[in-house]
Amino acid sequence: MNELMKVEDIRIGVVGLGLMGSSIVAALLVAGHQVVALAPVSYDAQEAPSKIGRQLELCQQAGMIKNNPSFYLDRLTISEDYDLLGACSIVLECVIEKIEIKAEVYHKITSVVSSKTIIGSNTSAIPISVLQEKVAHPERFLGVHWAEPAFMTRFLEITCGKLTSADCADHIFTLAHHWGKEPTLLKKDIRGFITNRLMYAVYREIFHLLENNVAKQEDFDKAFRYDAGSWMTLMGLFRRMDYMGLGDYAAIIDQLFPELSNSEKVPAKMQEMVQTAAKGIHNSKGLYPYVHGEADQWDEAFASFNNEIHQLAAEYPAGKVNDYLISGKNYQ
Repeated sequence: MNELMKVEDIRIGVVGLGLMGSSIVAALLVAGHQVVALAPVSYDAQEAPSKIGRQLELCQQAGMIKNNPSFYLDRLTISEDYDLLGACSIVLECVIEKIEIKAEVYHKITSVVSSKTIIGSNTSAIPISVLQEKVAHPERFLGVHWAEPAFMTRFLEITCGKLTSADCADHIFTLAHHWGKEPTLLKKDIRGFITNRLMYAVYREIFHLLENNVAKQEDFDKAFRYDAGSWMTLMGLFRRMDYMGLGDYAAIIDQLFPELSNSEKVPAKMQEMVQTAAKGIHNSKGLYPYVHGEADQWDEAFASFNNEIHQLAAEYPAGKVNDYLISGKNYQ
């Protein structure tokens, strides 16, 4: 980003105001941007102000913003009119994972914005190079993949398609640091990117074990929470292997990899979820049973947890660990 350009002078558009889109809007407002939020679905336009207001309240409770939520909401325009995107230098698409719908959205975006406007997609599965084919001036198109809640997590995955300009990718990568992120930049377009490829490898194995009655699903969740969950935010995977000493990994890989599932089919349990229109906490039908109102309880718990983990992660970046080593200090 041009050092002379101030974040508050950069107007960003967000198209799609569902759970993820509204969360992205909140993140950008907190960073100081003026935001134009487009709601292709009228219902989302009606719900968005209160939803984004609540997310800003969570940011205030976490000490992430200096002003009241109303200050940031004054920098937000919510509309169904694509023409309002014309003044945006960046537009982020966050609609459902259907190529034909995304293509229609891109057509509407490109018909009103400058040829230099950067367009990003929050897609978590569709290759960027495929979506790039649906956009005029594909060199200004890339993937900008957030994690929920976007305003609280430090994650951001930036993915280049085959035709993405390096300057566009570098611009978003630099700007992402002003959003409070520690972004990754993928110069090679791989399906699922980094995060989903890792997580869906876990999903495949966990469903394989469940279908083979190895243990109850509660036990799989406990194993993941209390083992991997106790160190992942601090170390990540490769640093964890270094920390453990590397000695046994080759032998374990040699014995274990041949035993892991390599299924290419949707697990039977997940097919059952689709057939019964299960949406988890959102309609009280899911892998676990839920009672009415439990979704709100999980929302509150997740918000509180994310507040704490956000603060904790800030205390233990790799660079800070190294700084303590050099200075001879210890963590208190």
